[in-house]
Amino acid sequence: MIRPAKAGPERDPTFAALKAKVIARTGHHYYADKDDLLFDRLRKRFKACRLADSAAYLAHLDAEATGPAEWAALEAEITIGETFFFRYAEQFAALRGTILPGLIAARAETKSLRIWSAGCSTGAEPYSIAILLHELLGDDLPHWRIAITGTDISHEALATARAAVFGRWALRTLPPEEHARYFVLGPSVPGIAREGSFTLRPEFRRMVRFERQNLMSLIDGSASPPTAGFDLILCRNVLIYFQAEAVLGIVRGLGHRLVPDGWLLIGHAEPNPAFAATLQPVNLPGTVAYRLPTTALPVEPPPVLATVATAVAISVPGPPAPEAEPPSVFASIPAPIADAPSPSIDGVEPEDVEAVLAAIRTLADSGQIAEGWRRVHAALLATPTDARLHYYDGLLAYDLGREAEAERALRGALYLDRTFVMAHYQLGLLLGALGREAEARRAFDNAVRFGRDQPPDTLLCEGDGLSAGRLVESVDAARLRMRSSAT
Repeated sequence: MIRPAKAGPERDPTFAALKAKVIARTGHHYYADKDDLLFDRLRKRFKACRLADSAAYLAHLDAEATGPAEWAALEAEITIGETFFFRYAEQFAALRGTILPGLIAARAETKSLRIWSAGCSTGAEPYSIAILLHELLGDDLPHWRIAITGTDISHEALATARAAVFGRWALRTLPPEEHARYFVLGPSVPGIAREGSFTLRPEFRRMVRFERQNLMSLIDGSASPPTAGFDLILCRNVLIYFQAEAVLGIVRGLGHRLVPDGWLLIGHAEPNPAFAATLQPVNLPGTVAYRLPTTALPVEPPPVLATVATAVAISVPGPPAPEAEPPSVFASIPAPIADAPSPSIDGVEPEDVEAVLAAIRTLADSGQIAEGWRRVHAALLATPTDARLHYYDGLLAYDLGREAEAERALRGALYLDRTFVMAHYQLGLLLGALGREAEARRAFDNAVRFGRDQPPDTLLCEGDGLSAGRLVESVDAARLRMRSSAT
């Protein structure tokens, strides 16, 4: 008879060895000081494999017959997916102003673009690209063949992406007028969305297709040779989950899948000087992109050290999509549905607030809005004077439809820090949505005033990559629209 898993990591004598192996093989140092969170993820795999404890599971991972597939399942379980529309404003400014216009001009004759969003999670990134291309091409869009492919290892994330139903949190950096332009209020798929959700409009949805595939195939030899290169590859905030050797192999593989004048974008924290061996960095305002060097890359990338076989499985697209979606080449690998972690912050000390904020963002970005809001309130009991906690209290309360509590929390953030630009901005958006235009204008005025006190390229506190200059532009436009509607 199988014994139930023990209550916690402190009562499982083999947990420390299992944790060390998981971190060493996956590079997930996020879990180094989060035993309860990691153990909660592991217990799901214990149950799925009908195993009792860490010792049995460690043997399961080490077994030749079961290890490779179970490592893939575990890596999917512990990888955290975060997504929202137009994430990292500086990169989308580069896409809007430089990268995509240049590609459109270069493809004026063929009128064809192939774009790959690797590790797309619930789809906000490829859909953001679809929206951007829709605006850039305008009336000429029907004459173009646009192939945008989003890939991820999680069946659950892909199901959400295909449904294209999102909560307010995923839209939090968009002005209200863009909500109406890109989305319709409410669900379009029964059972997918909760009240207050937004469904992406069909003209954007049909530009994107989704596949479940594995980025590790770029370096383990299982990926099919590309039949055509990609004009743009986005692999943002994916490389952080991999060991250094694997990162180099993946980047090399991405380079082999670019067309000669194509572009690669990775996350802000992911550039590495070693990438210059295969790709040429290009400095753009606020970000760095990569292109192929003038000399051709070798036909196949050199082999990567064997340790890369332990890296996280994410995603890689195959050839251009036919009408029916092809079966995944990784169909034989078990793929559990992985919920986002629920970090425990009971008894949080004031000096732990950075970790608390990261945990709250993770919950919110993965759709666990109510849980994130509960965790904010728990954190506020221990750290009641941190303006950022009150700010997230307001954002999450608003997402849950609790406008009065959201307003109170945002005003609390501003009581603690009257120069908190994003809190003024979000308060303005909230008051505008409630029809209190005079108060909204005052909040926007404050956002602009304090925003202009900072250099335009300064990244704002809790602005998700938004600079002071771009926020001031956005607020100025919102105030003008409000004045126009009032007259």
